[in-house]
Amino acid sequence: MTSLGDQRDLEACKLSLYSHGVLQYCSSSLKFSPAKIHGGYAVLTQMADLLSTCCVGLGAFRDMEVFSHEFLPSVVESLLFLAERLMNRALRDKAHNEIIRLFRKVFDSIGWLLRAHTHLIHHVLGSKHYENIQICEDDDVSFVTVTMWNNIFRANGAVVAEMGNRALTDIMDDIVYKMSSSSNPVIGRAAVKTLVLIMDHSSSTHQLIHRRYRGLADLAVKDWRGKGFDSVLDQLIDHLRSDVPWRDTKESSEEYVRAACIIQAALLLIGYKFVLLVDRKYWRASMSTNERTLHVKPFCEVFNCCLPLSAQVERYLGELENKAAVLIQRVWRGHRERRNFQQHRYILRQHRAAVTLQRAILQFLKRRRAQRSILTPLKGPKGLTDRRRTELRQHTQEHISLHPSSVTSAEGSLELHQRAQSLLHQHLINRASDRAQEQHRQALLAQINTDLELLLNAPSLKDARAEDVNLFLSRSCPVATRARQSHNALMQSMRLPWWRMLGEEFSSPEEPPRKDYDMDIESLYLGGN
Repeated sequence: MTSLGDQRDLEACKLSLYSHGVLQYCSSSLKFSPAKIHGGYAVLTQMADLLSTCCVGLGAFRDMEVFSHEFLPSVVESLLFLAERLMNRALRDKAHNEIIRLFRKVFDSIGWLLRAHTHLIHHVLGSKHYENIQICEDDDVSFVTVTMWNNIFRANGAVVAEMGNRALTDIMDDIVYKMSSSSNPVIGRAAVKTLVLIMDHSSSTHQLIHRRYRGLADLAVKDWRGKGFDSVLDQLIDHLRSDVPWRDTKESSEEYVRAACIIQAALLLIGYKFVLLVDRKYWRASMSTNERTLHVKPFCEVFNCCLPLSAQVERYLGELENKAAVLIQRVWRGHRERRNFQQHRYILRQHRAAVTLQRAILQFLKRRRAQRSILTPLKGPKGLTDRRRTELRQHTQEHISLHPSSVTSAEGSLELHQRAQSLLHQHLINRASDRAQEQHRQALLAQINTDLELLLNAPSLKDARAEDVNLFLSRSCPVATRARQSHNALMQSMRLPWWRMLGEEFSSPEEPPRKDYDMDIESLYLGGN
């Protein structure tokens, strides 16, 4: 993004990566074994981030249909495969925090892809890898999944209305289950926020939530009140306890009639019990048989009318109890099976690995036994007499005498070893001095190259400035003295008359008299003072 800058160039770059098959290879590489990749899970997570970024923001092109409905579902499947592998590694690894951080980054890539391509939500919900992640009881994993849906609904509220009731029901089932089964305030806050977003962005979800999750408001108040997010919790409770304008008149009237029948039957049953009580304690003591018969007859008629209603009440209450028992058993069995699955999953993988190793070893041993049975054992020559043995021994001795061995004797090997040790010792002794001389030579060569470069790039006299003179001053006093003497000799020769220059005594005007610099030039050190 930094190198391209322009959005059109970035789109062209992403399209080029797709058309040349680079993105397809990146999607396949997410299923590689991390043990064979330098960097392991960190590199695969970075690859997932780059892949999701390149799949978002492409303009319209010719193969858009294939890209949307064939390539993108394969990308989502690869991302979920990597996320499940990271989850399994985090459940059994000691470096839990680092793996969870990579797991969260992969889910961020999935959420980024789903926000741009909402039709992929159905592929995510139908994936077996997402189902395995969904049933995990780990708090960190649950928080990551709930947070992904929260970010998607917050970024694009229209997704709630577009995804359909079935997909929305699957998401809300998972969120409500995590909200009811967990005691972690972080998960509870994320779940409550997600439910509030769903109900804010779609009015039709009110009907779905009221029908499917009765008692959710009481559960939210009981479990999450006073946990640090009461303001968001109050919004959810207001939504759940608000009036329900979506109920039609027919359904409401049927429920009202059913409730009235239940209340009426209960009151009549209570009246019948009251009649029996009064009959036992009062009427038997104060009335005759005929009077009791006259007074009890109306109540018996009432009782006969109450019997069918009482049976309906008992049957209805029994159905409610059965439904509640079935629901409780289903939730508990699901929780128990998920917990047992996570506990025995690593043991099962170890067992499968052991079976695979044993099968491979048994097949290898079987092949080796088959090879041994095919090869015939070595048999010695038959009919070898003493005379033949003597002839063979004589031939062997002649061959050894004609072809002596090139192997050095023990004394020669010892002498060679001592000589090699002495040479190595001499090399180690001279190595320090050789290094110092080599460094000195390199320094002299560098100084000579620098001086040559300065002289070649020196400006002419008319272009020279005062500060340029300092570049050609030598740091060596003997060299500076020799240069000053040469300059003085040259200036003196320039002031002499022309006829003085004809003699052979001035062979070189730049060469000063030998007595002025009676010293050994070879002893000058050009590298410093």
